Amino acid sequence: MTHPSLPTTESAVAAIRAIAEEYRLAMNVTDDIGADQTSRRTSAALFTVLDPDGSLPHEAFVELGGSPAVTVRLFPEDDANITVDGVEFHDVPRDAVPAFLRSVHSGLAFVKGRFFPPGHWLSVPLPGDETYRELIPGVALSPWLSGRVRS
Repeated sequence: MTHPSLPTTESAVAAIRAIAEEYRLAMNVTDDIGADQTSRRTSAALFTVLDPDGSLPHEAFVELGGSPAVTVRLFPEDDANITVDGVEFHDVPRDAVPAFLRSVHSGLAFVKGRFFPPGHWLSVPLPGDETYRELIPGVALSPWLSGRVRS
């Protein structure tokens, strides 16, 4: 499935800001710019700003207010980690982030429990046939997760 192209971290933050405005959510953004500042470039020398290819890496951490608690870490490598009420979704393509957040905040995300293997799973469907699923850690569900349980 194709998503609108978000070629930069900055464009992804702008798309998240639009969703925050649409759903009236508070938003806080922390930017890390430079090879010595981004989390995946721990081997970069101190005060090294550019990557070896001459690019300037930009990473952002976005916190959205409201319920559920949502954070998004956008990486320069075109992917993101999204946490929804303590459930972590790793390696979500940056282009899929707006659809993912819209699915969560519009009520499309749901929780299903299983007897075997035991546990609950948070599913976030995106337009088309794309769905992200992650195991919910722990035994107790948050009030938001409990409100999304399907049998």
